[in-house]
Amino acid sequence: MVLEAEEREYLERQVRRRRIARSMSERCRIILRCADGIRSKVVAAELGVHEHTVGKWRRRFLKDRIEGLLDEARPGRPRTIDDDQVAAVIERTLRSTPADATHWSIRTMAGETGFSHTTIRRIWTAFGLQPHRSETFKLSSDPLFVDKVRDIVGLYLSPPNRALVLSVDEKSQIQALDREQPVLPMMPGVPERRTHSYVRHGTTSLFAALDIASGFVIGKCYKRHRATEFLDFLKQIDARVPPDLDIHIVMDNYATHKTALVRAWLARRPHYHVHFTPTSASWINQVERWFAELTRKQLRRGVHTSTSQLEQDIRSFIDRHNENPRPYRWTKSADEILASVKRFCQASERTLCGEL
Repeated sequence: MVLEAEEREYLERQVRRRRIARSMSERCRIILRCADGIRSKVVAAELGVHEHTVGKWRRRFLKDRIEGLLDEARPGRPRTIDDDQVAAVIERTLRSTPADATHWSIRTMAGETGFSHTTIRRIWTAFGLQPHRSETFKLSSDPLFVDKVRDIVGLYLSPPNRALVLSVDEKSQIQALDREQPVLPMMPGVPERRTHSYVRHGTTSLFAALDIASGFVIGKCYKRHRATEFLDFLKQIDARVPPDLDIHIVMDNYATHKTALVRAWLARRPHYHVHFTPTSASWINQVERWFAELTRKQLRRGVHTSTSQLEQDIRSFIDRHNENPRPYRWTKSADEILASVKRFCQASERTLCGEL
């Protein structure tokens, strides 16, 4: 079995797709393995199918090529909606909105087109349309975006010898919230229940530094988050790290990080090296991932009647985390990140051009 370049590219693309029927993906894998000169019995053992199944799809591919891998027409009730009607539903879903809403629902589309809501659901499911969902995005406009990404990702994937890489940031305005009525505990068949309204008892700000090699966290709470507090936190870091190591600090472009007071303190310590993240790209700072864990495990459902109680819970969380710290594993290289951003920009450009 010999594949043409276009056929191999199509089969490999189908195998990589996320939203594809398992049967179609399996057929493509069978043909690709057979094209590599593997015997049917070996292919069947690798893919966990019967040898006759491998032979069936090998014969159908040799006869009809790519078309032979598609499902044949089966007996049953004939289609009542033709391709043009399906295309019209898809076009209306993508290009228009109802008069009284910002997006279509299954029943509003069904009422507009005259089809049943089950039919609309099947069409939307088949083509991956979900008008009720919306996602946000933010592209960095930093002119040094590429250089900063390569610099910081290089630190994560290949940190310098005899150096400590710290991701530093602050989580400001953490509110000490108490519910207006007592929280009702979870019971069998009943989730924990709480009032939607709350009482504020002040705020605190957390400065944190995450060691990317070990996962250890240095943190301290302050009433405010000015340059004075940030400088004090840098001194806390300086007191807890070995003096013979170079310190690489990854932080964002917040104004308090660039004041004259902070710059002068860093200039007197040449073993400190600052790496600023691109603007609007806080996702590249690993301490943000730890902040998300703190929010999920401690803050979101926590009940605090004072800022001192809130700060005590945060310190306890940090202490428990540091008892068994685990670093986060950075998996993507700078080239992969930049290629992903490029694909997103190109897709967005095509979408905008299509709308215009």
